[in-house]
Amino acid sequence: MRGADTFPIRVGDAALQTKAFTAEDVAEYRDLSGDAGLRFGPGGAEAVPGPLLAGMISDLLGTTLPGLGTMWMKQTLVYLGSAALGATVTAAVRVTRLRPDKGLVDLEATCRCGGEDVVTGRALVMVPNLADRTVQE
Repeated sequence: MRGADTFPIRVGDAALQTKAFTAEDVAEYRDLSGDAGLRFGPGGAEAVPGPLLAGMISDLLGTTLPGLGTMWMKQTLVYLGSAALGATVTAAVRVTRLRPDKGLVDLEATCRCGGEDVVTGRALVMVPNLADRTVQE
């Protein structure tokens, strides 16, 4: 895993991860969160709850790109569809803009399932020492 201060950041950098959520994953989420069927996000009982999809994006932002040491400023997600239990979900984040003078990185975020976007959005994070690590191309 890369720390936030160990690699350069460029516009276009991207990270992704995949996961197939099981009924056990959803049961554990509902037990921990108290969400006993609020149906957050589109989909019914056989759909992955929205917070689990959002968590995939948050995991990428906090551990991979920009990585450890980043601080969230703002995140906006739009739920366009649902991911069925057992289906492979791919979450991705991509750097769209760097503001080294302010230490800010803009990223687009998506979750795809079955070739369709089920979540889209953007994130704005603050990165320590960004000006020292920015590669302009």
